[in-house]
Amino acid sequence: MSDFLTVSRSAHDRLVEAAYRSRGYTADEAGEGAKLAAEAARHGIRTHHALKALHLDHLLGSAVGGCTPGAEIEVVKSRFAGSEIWNANRKLGQSVAYRAIERCIELADKYGIGQVSVDNAFHYLWGGGYVMEAAERGYIAYTNCTSSLAEVVPFGGKYPTLGTNPHSWGFPTTAALGFPIVSDWATSTVAMGRVQALKREGKMLPPGAAVDKDGKPTLDPNEVAALLPFGAHKGYAMCLINELYAGMIGGSLPTLRGRPTIAPKGEKTTTAFYFQVIHPDAISGNAFAEGRDQMENLAEVLKDVFGHGNEDCILPGQFEAEARKRSDEAGGLHFTAAELAEFNELAAELGVAALEPIAALEPIA
Repeated sequence: MSDFLTVSRSAHDRLVEAAYRSRGYTADEAGEGAKLAAEAARHGIRTHHALKALHLDHLLGSAVGGCTPGAEIEVVKSRFAGSEIWNANRKLGQSVAYRAIERCIELADKYGIGQVSVDNAFHYLWGGGYVMEAAERGYIAYTNCTSSLAEVVPFGGKYPTLGTNPHSWGFPTTAALGFPIVSDWATSTVAMGRVQALKREGKMLPPGAAVDKDGKPTLDPNEVAALLPFGAHKGYAMCLINELYAGMIGGSLPTLRGRPTIAPKGEKTTTAFYFQVIHPDAISGNAFAEGRDQMENLAEVLKDVFGHGNEDCILPGQFEAEARKRSDEAGGLHFTAAELAEFNELAAELGVAALEPIAALEPIA
């Protein structure tokens, strides 16, 4: 448990945009990178805010050619009207993802369902942010991606050959619940960003999350060499789904992804994305009981699921909604003192204003 500090979003965005611009990204890319980072922090997603995004870019992105600032997206010819295939040309993942979810919405408005697959991509960070945005606008949305590196050991194996490979779903339940249901998770027990956060805070991992260089279970984030899938064979199967999608889109071999120095000539090292948006009208049978409309029926279904003594159950997206409310009420974004110190090391390197806390919060678990 840590004391969280509040910094203004505008100050945060100026610093993050300056960091991206210093690495050669365009103003649009820097703005989109800052937006996703801010939304992650606003919703309490501590594993995918700006520190993780900028670290990932430095480690595997613009500094080493894994991501190309200013790259243009190429739309590949397709014979399917509701589907598009994009070659991202290693463009910043957040920029690609925001454009892809918007295009899916446009396609869904016209065809009932829209999908965009993306090859030659760079990791887009928090997938929940994109599907949440669509769900808040009234759509059902889904995305998956392959992670930048193979860091997960398959169930029953001993060598990491899979990414942390997240899945993200968003459902338009704001009218019924006050927030969209968003199911968003890495298919490893914890995300590698969580390992980095625990290392930063001097805390231990939960059991069954990771192994050391010898393949032995470890709780120490400083000793982590690879991660384990959640739910044994079930999480492993979901992790594998992303690799199957990517393999059919055009993705690289998992153990070469993000590692251009070891890839044989002709092999790819980039990630792949998949986005899908469904217009609710496209799946409605219009035969709801008691004369209810679609959204009224959805509300009744949720009322039934979370009735009968289940009223205190946690809903997917509830923690994010509560974190968002705290952020908005405080008038800024929440970070720990350790995180703020890292931000201000970056600010000093860039020669821009440091982030100053505007308020302190009560401890949050």
